[in-house]
Amino acid sequence: MNEEQRLETNQIKNDPQANLDRLKKMDADELIGKYFQATYQPPNLKKAKKRLKKDVDIHYDYAIPEDMKGIGQGKKFLIRTYGCQMNEHDSEVMAGLLTDLGYQPTEETTEADVILLNTCAIRENAENRVFGEIGHLKPIKMENPDLIIGVCGCMSQEESVVNRILQKHPFVDMIFGTHNIHRLPQLLKEAMFSKEMVVEVWSKEGDIIENLPKVRKGNIKAWVNIMYGCDKFCTYCIVPYTRGKERSRLPEDIIEEVRHLAAQGYQEVTLLGQNVNAYGKDFEFEYGLGDLLDELRKIDIPRIRFTTSHPRDFDDRLIEVLAKGGNLLDHIHLPVQSGSSEVLRVMARRYTREDYLELVRKIRAAMPNATLTTDIIVGFPNETDEQFEETMTLMKEVGFEAAYTFIYSPREGTPAARWEDNIPMEVKKERLQRLNALVNEQSKASMKAYEGQIVDVLVEGESKKDPDVLSGYTERNKLVNFKAPKSVIGKIVPVKITKAKTWSLDGEFVENTVEV
Repeated sequence: MNEEQRLETNQIKNDPQANLDRLKKMDADELIGKYFQATYQPPNLKKAKKRLKKDVDIHYDYAIPEDMKGIGQGKKFLIRTYGCQMNEHDSEVMAGLLTDLGYQPTEETTEADVILLNTCAIRENAENRVFGEIGHLKPIKMENPDLIIGVCGCMSQEESVVNRILQKHPFVDMIFGTHNIHRLPQLLKEAMFSKEMVVEVWSKEGDIIENLPKVRKGNIKAWVNIMYGCDKFCTYCIVPYTRGKERSRLPEDIIEEVRHLAAQGYQEVTLLGQNVNAYGKDFEFEYGLGDLLDELRKIDIPRIRFTTSHPRDFDDRLIEVLAKGGNLLDHIHLPVQSGSSEVLRVMARRYTREDYLELVRKIRAAMPNATLTTDIIVGFPNETDEQFEETMTLMKEVGFEAAYTFIYSPREGTPAARWEDNIPMEVKKERLQRLNALVNEQSKASMKAYEGQIVDVLVEGESKKDPDVLSGYTERNKLVNFKAPKSVIGKIVPVKITKAKTWSLDGEFVENTVEV
């Protein structure tokens, strides 16, 4: 960049509003070439499905760059997180990186020196919320030109999203994706000192970076990434493009992390992956999620969960290990998406209704009391009334105790987005309403069975509605509210259930059984 361009860019960054009309007239290529870092590589969705399994480098030597140490002293950061547990965990890593730079967290946008929006691309509503938030940050940026605004996460891996930010939101300082979070200190340095918009989105999946700092939310429950990416390519899903191919962490690194969490007093660990039970399929040796759990169950930590599973990869070895019980919990989230074999075929889920029911039968045979929950999409292109009814009957036959239900949302770049979205919205809403009524009915019935029982509750803190009431979750992920001394927060305590509601339970603390 020559001196004329640098002066022009500084003017843009220091007075974005004055230049907004001129910038809007440029196309994305002109903006990139004239004003922005040359590190931008548009995500190539066509090449994504052609990727081959290849070696992924694992790095253990991460360190904060010397020239960035202490750069955040006296400054504050704010991270807004949208989407799944993986995004939540990514935000914990970014918070760790910023804390190592000297920054302190804040919840107030007007206090922040760095604001990061960690985004989700899986549904249109989440995307709209992010762009709404970007718009709300504009006047704050006008008041404080030194504020660094960054957009990261899954949305940043979409070429159309990057182009939209370049064209309509030139006051954003950084755009980076899911594969290069570890480079946050370097990107922040470029944004601070060059005063140029920094755009670094890697189409190539990242290597595995171990030993990154984390600021976990609380000291009771922890997320542990065991793998990244997804190779399933369901026709409606953007995740294989935004998160890349499947890459598994080595077992010894995961085991060491869980042992460390146990030593710190954590009571529960959730193993994370976009398709968590595909863990190990990229190894050159025979080792899967069942093998990993068989080793983790020997660690002295009370509860271990995992999410999210794909039915295709839920194998007999995994069922065998889960049936051993102990600290391996039998609450299983198993997204089915549809009860119609024909819709599942078009979704490229690669199992049938009958395959799914056979898997459920195997799980029930090994773990008769297992709690099953699921995800369901309604209104997929060409879904007939009869096919939707098949979803309703599957819901009843399996006896799901809860479900995340969604209206189909086309995601640009996926095969399904090219098809006509031909189910009228009023039909989609009516189907969703009927499905949710059934979900509520089954949830309420499953909760009713707990009345009079004594259950073990991991106490997470005060209830959101009443500070005199504590709340926590059972082994099967049921929310329980009850009164007890604050000293039991962070402990697993017995609670007698007195009243069942649709989505939660009320109970009484069983005293004299726990040291308070």
